[in-house]
Amino acid sequence: MEVKREWLENDYYQVLGVSPSATDKEVTKAYRKLARKLHPDANPGDTKAEEKFKEVSAAYDVLGDGERRAQYDQVRHMGPMNFQAGPGGATMEGDLADIFSAFMGGGRFDRGGPPFTSQPRPVRGHDLNAQLSLDFVEAVQGVTTEVTLSGATGQAGRSLSVRIPPGVDAGQKIKLAGKGEPGANGGPPGDLYVTVKVKAHPVFGRQGKNLTVSVPVSFAQAVLGAEISVPTFEGEPVTLRLPPGSQPGQVLRVRGRGVETAKGTGDLLVKVALAVPTELTDEQRRALQAFEETMEAGP
Repeated sequence: MEVKREWLENDYYQVLGVSPSATDKEVTKAYRKLARKLHPDANPGDTKAEEKFKEVSAAYDVLGDGERRAQYDQVRHMGPMNFQAGPGGATMEGDLADIFSAFMGGGRFDRGGPPFTSQPRPVRGHDLNAQLSLDFVEAVQGVTTEVTLSGATGQAGRSLSVRIPPGVDAGQKIKLAGKGEPGANGGPPGDLYVTVKVKAHPVFGRQGKNLTVSVPVSFAQAVLGAEISVPTFEGEPVTLRLPPGSQPGQVLRVRGRGVETAKGTGDLLVKVALAVPTELTDEQRRALQAFEETMEAGP
């Protein structure tokens, strides 16, 4: 076990500005904030900032590692008075590793010091991360599936069954409390954060809680108005009234036919797309030319 004398001389929690009960995430957040502020590149020629940056880095080197943080807390728990020079007592010049070993074993110092009993600090388990790729339908409806854990822990590569709630969106990060790495010394487990990727759908798109769909209409339908059939995500189409003079790109709304989430249900947004024929009969061409001439002539 690696134990350093400076652990007794420096309060690393104070250096990072966090409490001893801070979570791993809070420790990392505090370190990154200070590191950006004190980095030599941001403070050229500032020796004080450079020294402070080294202190912050040293503190995070210990507190940012779960095992080393537990060891540091145990050493600090012994209290500095147990290392003061005195008759028959241990001194800071003694073998710190031997002292710590005696403390951990619940024994007595050879120099006549008092007995100690180890009281390991409960350590919260590491948070874990996973990437999950879902089909569009799975993301909208929710699914129970398996994710493969990642990260620099012994859990990396392990598969875990998880329930993904309905309505998750691409890029969303889902927190699954207590699904992370087990804690040590009776500490609570960490959390699992699943980042979701969603595959594209051939018909529907997504805008938050709303689904989107593009419906082609003819020139006559757009000009004169018409009743058009609109596909829905549930499968049964709905009939929508297209108002006269509808423009390409215009959006109509079918309420309550979007994504159902814990915060409510969205709508289906129908985008009008003008369907331009690639082939015309002679009669159709003459009719369009006549229409164009009347438009040029004006009312």
